[in-house]
Amino acid sequence: MSSTTTGLIFIVSLLVALVAVYRPFGDYMYRVFTSARHWRVERGMYRLVGVDPDGEQSWGVYARSVLAFSAVSVLFLYGFQRLQNHLWLSLGFPSVEPGQAWNTAVSFVTNTNWQSYSGESTMGHLVQMAGLAVQNFVSAAVGIGVAVALVRGFTRSRTDQLGNFWVDLVRICLRILLPVAVVGAVVFIAGGMVQNLSAGQDVHTLAGAAQHITGGPVASQEIIKEFGTNGGGFYNANSAHPFENPTSWTNWLQIFLILAVGFSLPRAFGRVVRDNRQGVAIAVVMAVLAIGSVLTVNALEVAHHGTVPQAVGAATEGTETRFGVPQSATFASATTLTSTGAVDSFHDSYTALGGAVPLANMMLGEVAPGGTGSGLYGILVLAVITVFVAGLMVGRTPEYLGKKISAREVKFASLYFLTTPTLVLVGAAAAMSSASTRASMLNTGPHGLSEVLYAYTSAGNNNGSAFAGLGVNTPWYNTTLGLVMLLGRFLPIVFVLGLAGSLARQNPTPASAGTLGTHQPLFVGMVVGVVLILIALTYLPALALGPLAEGL
Repeated sequence: MSSTTTGLIFIVSLLVALVAVYRPFGDYMYRVFTSARHWRVERGMYRLVGVDPDGEQSWGVYARSVLAFSAVSVLFLYGFQRLQNHLWLSLGFPSVEPGQAWNTAVSFVTNTNWQSYSGESTMGHLVQMAGLAVQNFVSAAVGIGVAVALVRGFTRSRTDQLGNFWVDLVRICLRILLPVAVVGAVVFIAGGMVQNLSAGQDVHTLAGAAQHITGGPVASQEIIKEFGTNGGGFYNANSAHPFENPTSWTNWLQIFLILAVGFSLPRAFGRVVRDNRQGVAIAVVMAVLAIGSVLTVNALEVAHHGTVPQAVGAATEGTETRFGVPQSATFASATTLTSTGAVDSFHDSYTALGGAVPLANMMLGEVAPGGTGSGLYGILVLAVITVFVAGLMVGRTPEYLGKKISAREVKFASLYFLTTPTLVLVGAAAAMSSASTRASMLNTGPHGLSEVLYAYTSAGNNNGSAFAGLGVNTPWYNTTLGLVMLLGRFLPIVFVLGLAGSLARQNPTPASAGTLGTHQPLFVGMVVGVVLILIALTYLPALALGPLAEGL
């Protein structure tokens, strides 16, 4: 069987599996979000932190709760790393340097999981388990909670209440993320992933050299790394390492886990707004963008015009031979279409145009299907912008899900959209403008620019993958990328919650003959068009100077 046929089977089977779980998993999440019953363990946690689980919050209070929780998380994780050498299971590693500790703490709290270090030689087991892995759960839950708050804004009227952040956080962790993580870790262990507290052992390679291979609680971290669209690898090689990704079927399962929550949340959205067609429309928008990305990057990596790729049948440099080009290219698309950032191949080794696709995926705002929660609220903001544009075209006041999209709502949506491109382009421009910063670049010309642009795009969109070829463990990059991650995560969240609060205060607007059908194919096509056109207008000059110039 040819690699192309195998790759098609791999992609089609993923699509079938995602379609199969769309309804049951989406319905389950809907029940979690809307249940009035609190589990006993949940009530104990609410009492521990002094929260009334039946009390609700305005958008401002919800936003302050998100920010306060995240600030405490950053401080805790920073301190955990700085004290690592005094902790159990430190493996003899020293404390993490302040700049890198700051960057890593912000990275994991913002669901970015950008890593300027090699995990197996920098972080002890306790920091990995009780620091990084814990943030993999709660940062994912924060994103889903914000998405749920926005959906509530569409369904409520004449109120400023959007639910309770603490209830959303606890429920999402205990009822959605943790059960899958427990079962998934067992499956991964059965598949050959490592799960122990070993300090590692010395082995001799086939070439006769000695190498120290660190063990650790890998499987339990790997499952939430993918399911929560986190992406931080236990090892520097990430999901290309056989301890993190032993076989082709674990590779398939990891991609499925990356996409499962994002593609199922639209079903929960449709249930909450009492119109499943709305959820299907959003899921179709995501699917159109995702399928286009997967097919494009596969085509560019399999049939590139270079002499060596033509001789071997594909661009195989930087690709793990256990998986081959189609599986690696599909993983690259999935991880950059979401806020995951995990990699099973070396994106910096992709062809110029093939590497441009993962970069463009992140520039889309990671909405196909995007990160856990962040993908849904991102595509809903773009849907609001689409409705507004459509209203301007026909001279009517735009409406979406029974709510008028007035100047206030458009301001929140516009601020959301403009935040990330501003951070990315200003950050990349500042890095390229300094001779001392350019000294960190191992490549010059268009490819060097692509590496810097990729770094800030990854940080600003809370992705975490990298082109490499760029020395980022420096005071400049640790500081600026940390700031970009922080602002790229929490400014959009504040604008989304502000939009939700504005929508919740409105009276419902009955549909009329002139109301745009937001469940119809026309609307799906318009949202796809708005996403692509807005991104093209925003990033095209930067792309033209980087990967497009290199590829052409």
